[in-house]
Amino acid sequence: MTTRQFIEEHLHDDVRELALKYRNAEVDMALALRQIEARQLLRKKVPSWSDNPDLLFPAHLSVEQCSSEATAQYKASLLHGDSFADLTGGLGVDCHFISQHFKTTDYVELNPDLCALAKNNFNVLGSKINVEDISAETYLNNCKPVDCVFIDPARRDHYGRKTVSIADCTPNVIELQDLMLQKTKKVMVKLSPMLDISKALEELRHVSEVHVVAVANECKELLFILEQGFEESPVFTCVNLQSEQPKVQFTQDEERNAAVALAKEVSQYLYEPNAAVMKGGCYKLLTQRFGIQKLHRNSHLYTSDQLVANFPGRIFTVDDWAPFNKKIKQTLLAGVEKASIATRNFPLSVAELRKSLKITDGDKVFLFATTLSDGRFILLKTAQLANN
Repeated sequence: MTTRQFIEEHLHDDVRELALKYRNAEVDMALALRQIEARQLLRKKVPSWSDNPDLLFPAHLSVEQCSSEATAQYKASLLHGDSFADLTGGLGVDCHFISQHFKTTDYVELNPDLCALAKNNFNVLGSKINVEDISAETYLNNCKPVDCVFIDPARRDHYGRKTVSIADCTPNVIELQDLMLQKTKKVMVKLSPMLDISKALEELRHVSEVHVVAVANECKELLFILEQGFEESPVFTCVNLQSEQPKVQFTQDEERNAAVALAKEVSQYLYEPNAAVMKGGCYKLLTQRFGIQKLHRNSHLYTSDQLVANFPGRIFTVDDWAPFNKKIKQTLLAGVEKASIATRNFPLSVAELRKSLKITDGDKVFLFATTLSDGRFILLKTAQLANN
């Protein structure tokens, strides 16, 4: 049995069990196990790559950190031109999809093993991408001007610990930004979804766009687009991929100056913004654009009498609600033993509230504990609308 045959035969098996069970002189077990593990990880992240037997993948960490196919295609939709350079090539997922919108592409990566794999994979995929085994700094100091540059700095220190701040990432985008903008018209910087956006805008210059990217309501990436000479307020785009929810675009000045419509009572429908909108900080504008009312300035939950089906988030029908007190278990929650619980601007955590109410986890009844605009603590009993 060849190594390739072993991989195909055991593609869906447990990697740890395979490592303990098999010893085969004809099979490169280290390579086989690495490929099986990588393709299992990529099955959901990059489905178009996971079933291709000719692609080769590196160690677990590089596969774990790579972009998903959905986010890579989103990034590709934002960049177009003749020449492109990916300064932190890695596994090459972003580079491959973005390259399809350019005539020439340079993949830049300091790790020689990743470069060797990239050459193989780009050839298999039919991507005409030039692989450069050098640092981002060396490439920038010697390259000719290109139309667009992409950089995704490593968010781990020398000890493998995760970092969040831009200055702690490698390469240091803050130090490189001026050089990048000397060599290109547009730079896309991918950063951690945990990053403070306002702080990033203080450190990065000439930011024209900020994209907050969620996938299935989980915030995955922050994208900052830098453009030569841009000095105005950047446009924010909040998008929730793998959903039919609309993207939300705004500037921070629009949000800051917007008048918020506050509700006095809870109406028939309850709205919870998706993770991208929440991270982007679009709160007051939602009341204007979707004709809904906010329960409290700090609650980030909304309500309306008429259904707003295109709301960028989850929508619930309100079965009932009541002031939060000691009798609520016998009144509003009579017969409720299981429920999903969320707290928004409420003095108790989800764990504390669940313990107090003696309610276990469930997915049919949705309880929201929050605060109304007049300061009352309330509990809402809701049901999520189907297909939302």
